[in-house]
Amino acid sequence: MFKFKNVYINKNATTYPIAQKISSYCTENGIDCETTNRATSNGDDGFKGYAQAKRTLWVAVKKIGKFQTCKPSADYQLTLVSGCVGMCEYCYLSTRSGIRPVVKVYANVDEILQKARDISTEKTVFEMSASSDPVPLEPITGVLSKAVEFFAQNDNMRLRLATKFTDIDSILKIDHKNHTEIRYSINTDHIIKTFEHSTPSLDERLTAVAKLKNAGYSVGFLIAPVILYDGWQTDYENLLKNTASSIPNGEYTFEIISHRFTTTAKNNILNIFPQTTLDMNENTRKFKYGQFGYGKFVYGKEKLAEMKEFFNSNIEKYFENAKILYII
Repeated sequence: MFKFKNVYINKNATTYPIAQKISSYCTENGIDCETTNRATSNGDDGFKGYAQAKRTLWVAVKKIGKFQTCKPSADYQLTLVSGCVGMCEYCYLSTRSGIRPVVKVYANVDEILQKARDISTEKTVFEMSASSDPVPLEPITGVLSKAVEFFAQNDNMRLRLATKFTDIDSILKIDHKNHTEIRYSINTDHIIKTFEHSTPSLDERLTAVAKLKNAGYSVGFLIAPVILYDGWQTDYENLLKNTASSIPNGEYTFEIISHRFTTTAKNNILNIFPQTTLDMNENTRKFKYGQFGYGKFVYGKEKLAEMKEFFNSNIEKYFENAKILYII
């Protein structure tokens, strides 16, 4: 289980049950916990400051405004947590979170969930991991359990989340009514070992997949980012083959996302990981505008077409009951 080094609770969050639970947890485990109006993450720029921020938790009250859309994953983002304790060099959050990405949890979870219910129509889908991975925070916050239980009680709402982490035991006995889908982010051994620092191994993730499947959850896979390095076809085929042989039979969804980056993300990544071997050569990419208005560098049409053909044929080859939601 991940442990934070510093926890800050905003003064206007102290009366909420989640803040009180986190405060008690810190006392019991000898973690520095301060009530304040501002979270601070001291440290040098670069990796040192980045690593310290990743181990700093800020408990705040979220101002509930208009829910952002979340295509193609879901109808809306559900932001109960922001930030992630993992240290993946390619992280898509690098565009917005900067070089000191403090992890946040919002104490007014119940209010946010109620607002989500207010805007829901028939089977409205919410994505819980658009700006975070909530799973490693579950032992200290209980936010994921609360969300799964809430969605189970509302027939017109569906919850989706993606994770690399394995702290899912608290939700295994919940009567979720199949209203929650959990997708595991998987990648080749080369990508995990080279770029996905402070995350569970592939075997550990697949063990969690089996637990969730046996508990009746809808489970899928997020293969992202797909990085087209030398030998990628062999490595990704081995990934699919080994995954298929390691999990229970059943239906699985797949979402495949090719590697892309913004100029801001590239600059932040190079600041944090100056020795990175991540391919961010703008001259070999195509510039494209995304749904949030900023541009990003993506693979060209020929490479994307090759990637799509590869995953379409190999997922069909190794999985009897797989549904590919999108390949982008």
